[in-house]
Amino acid sequence: MPLPLNIYQTVTSVVGLNTVGIYTAPVGYTGVVLLAQVANVGSNPEDITFIHRRSAVDTELLKNFPISASDTANLLAGKLVLESGDKLVLSGSNSPLVVTT
Repeated sequence: MPLPLNIYQTVTSVVGLNTVGIYTAPVGYTGVVLLAQVANVGSNPEDITFIHRRSAVDTELLKNFPISASDTANLLAGKLVLESGDKLVLSGSNSPLVVTT
């Protein structure tokens, strides 16, 4: 039986001070991230760091990116291709931020 070519997922996570892995491309597959957004649901400005991790190499796509209180931001300007085993990792400042990819 052939495997499906396109499987679409929406991943939502709450991010705080700890680093959170929100997506890992499955073994033997390539993932394409079409959209990544973050919402600051708190009443204070917060920062977000958005990382692409391949093996032991971290590439910071955004570092300490400020998001105003009760505001949202797009984390990607275009599509992001993740090879098998690549991860998307996030960390925030103090209050929880809601991230959707």
